[in-house]
Amino acid sequence: MAISSAVDASAVARVLGIKTAFKDLRGGGVLFLPQRIALVGQGNTASVYALTKFQITSASQAGNRYGFGSPIHLAARQLLPVNGDGVGTIPVTVYPLEDDGSGVAASGTITPVDDATQAGAYIIRISETDSEQFVIAVGDTVADITLKITTAINAVLEMPVIAADNTTEVTLTAKWAGLSSNLIVASAVTPEIGAATITIVQPTGGLINPSVQPALDQVGDVWETMFLNTLNSDDEIALGAFSVFGEGRWGALTRKPMIAFMGYTGATVAGAISVSDTRKTDRTNVQLVAPGSDELPLVVAARQLARIAPVANNNPPRDYGSQSATGIAPGTDGQQWNYLQRDQAVKGGSSTIEVRDGVVTLSDVITFFHPTGDPIPAYRFVCDIVKLQNIIFNINLIFATPEWDGAPLIPDDQPTINRDAKKPKMAVAAVAALIDSLGLNAIISAPEVAKANTQAAINEQNPKRLDVTTTLQISGNSNIISVDLNFGFYFGQPQVVA
Repeated sequence: MAISSAVDASAVARVLGIKTAFKDLRGGGVLFLPQRIALVGQGNTASVYALTKFQITSASQAGNRYGFGSPIHLAARQLLPVNGDGVGTIPVTVYPLEDDGSGVAASGTITPVDDATQAGAYIIRISETDSEQFVIAVGDTVADITLKITTAINAVLEMPVIAADNTTEVTLTAKWAGLSSNLIVASAVTPEIGAATITIVQPTGGLINPSVQPALDQVGDVWETMFLNTLNSDDEIALGAFSVFGEGRWGALTRKPMIAFMGYTGATVAGAISVSDTRKTDRTNVQLVAPGSDELPLVVAARQLARIAPVANNNPPRDYGSQSATGIAPGTDGQQWNYLQRDQAVKGGSSTIEVRDGVVTLSDVITFFHPTGDPIPAYRFVCDIVKLQNIIFNINLIFATPEWDGAPLIPDDQPTINRDAKKPKMAVAAVAALIDSLGLNAIISAPEVAKANTQAAINEQNPKRLDVTTTLQISGNSNIISVDLNFGFYFGQPQVVA
């Protein structure tokens, strides 16, 4: 029997030693990986803020720190809305970007071109954010109208633009610089009868996104599981940076794989897969869509992520189909993709949605990963990556512990009285217990097969190395349900004659 460690083995004088220590008695039970969200985005150009990462707990906190109407603030409003319908207690950490030194903000104009023949209440809508209502009275001059438009827009903090009154027109300037600011969409909501004519030139001219690399360099050893990329979906430099970073996170010594989400609002499948279809081995980047929507793509991605992350956190083997991304204004019915188009999108590396009763509803949530000739790509579905995250996390919980680190390592058939000693069969048993729990939680299928395929041995060249191998089959999901319904006609029963 091993000597108790409560009293040193060299002690001679009488003494009673009682050592109290925590013992993990989970016995291989699965602990779900706590999800974390990393928000990578720009603040308001007019704001001064630190570029160090910072955890936020509300959208107003994000607005006060990084500027209202900035990409960071707009994303935070979807992840952490005031009604609590967001990611809940999942941590959201901002990795702030600053405008590129040569960046240019998109700008557009609003021009009243005639007087109203009847008074009416008007709204200017900027990427589905409404200005305050303002009234154009009969006889108002163009200068009167431009002042009212400017005041109404600037009165709303979350507006993604600043309005400037030039007396003959109103200039709209994005609150941040870069290509992503070109995605702002402006429109006027006006009365139908006697309305003053208002002409809008959409914001354009945004140039040069900031680099995301300084943000990624700050992540360190923290397991940020889901990133929100607030830049435009065709920024190949940013996509490349996320992909390279993501590949490194799969490394055996890092073992913290992550996923990066961004938004897309184009109406066509061809446009949606124009980038993803050129990045067939990219298992990091994910494009969340809302075809034809006037929302900012970053808002679309943030709102859908607010549905994805809680499911991944609380029930990791579950897919995200039929999750309702309420609050996103969808495109028109004619812009929505039918089944064949959605199938084409998935095969080309783009996620999909359906609009049900006017609500954007998640369908397939996938990465860009779709190597040519592979009908079932291993890293296509985000929920499968979440399953792998949880498996890695739990294996790490077993072996990255003082119990295993540096323990004496002896053959399976060798007797010992050292309670700290470890044998290969102990590693097999620990993994087998985990496999049983993974099966019970539906993260894997066929646990008995996995246990039969689990082996451990002391390395033949290095006596201080234990080699463990196992093969797991992760569970599938009921994404496709095929039902054959057969029917016939009832012709009645033959009558019985008495």
